[in-house]
Amino acid sequence: MMTEHVDKFGLVKEMYNMKKICLVVFSALTIVLELLPCGTVCIFATSPTERVKETFSYFSLTPFGYANFAPLITATLTVAIFLLSLFSLKKNGILKALFNLSIITVVISLLPLMYGLNYYTLVGAFITVTLVIESILAKIQQK
Repeated sequence: MMTEHVDKFGLVKEMYNMKKICLVVFSALTIVLELLPCGTVCIFATSPTERVKETFSYFSLTPFGYANFAPLITATLTVAIFLLSLFSLKKNGILKALFNLSIITVVISLLPLMYGLNYYTLVGAFITVTLVIESILAKIQQK
């Protein structure tokens, strides 16, 4: 009878650790998506009637230089989320900060939509989705 209790506790602890590992994996996946060269968009006017659409990595300084600040800020905060998720493997007190930071990052990742749909890519949408999943995982682990 005592071994059943220990096994159930071990299973619950194992599931809790799997959620933490999933949080680290999703953070790493988000960074990989942000490294892709088709994550963020700049549209340049080569003439009064012509427009050229170029894509860049979230870590590129070119969009930032052309006043598209959100991708680089999102990428920087995602690295912070990744580091916090690594620290959360050992310490539970970080989960609240991790949740708050991931919610802020989700909002910032949506800011390119203010310029219009032409400035938001499919990769950007996947990045937002992974950030939402990270915030959900962080909230679940807080309980």
